Amino acid sequence: MADQASTPEEPATRAEDRIESVRVRRAPKISVFLALGAALGILVALVLTFAFGGTSEESPNTGLVYTQGQVFGFLALICISAGVVLGAVVALILDRRSSAHTREVRADHESIHTDDEQ
Repeated sequence: MADQASTPEEPATRAEDRIESVRVRRAPKISVFLALGAALGILVALVLTFAFGGTSEESPNTGLVYTQGQVFGFLALICISAGVVLGAVVALILDRRSSAHTREVRADHESIHTDDEQ
């Protein structure tokens, strides 16, 4: 039978195995809340754009006539920003709340080390 020792081409490996205590908690994915806030902002901007009929008169402040597309763009800038901020606040509140519900579990930690001889 062939010897099971490591050959010069293969580095020797050794494994360490130990049990550790770790804390586990469920945390919300903040990016999902930011995306949902942005989507909600777009929806609110769309509703506001078409809920108020608008006019074909000049604006008293600028002297220009704005189309519905321009009004939607202005409202979208404001509403998307507000929606993202609202989503971030909700995510942070849920993250703080989830940190109170941590639990401690035991985990098997295995490390594999290679001995490179050159």
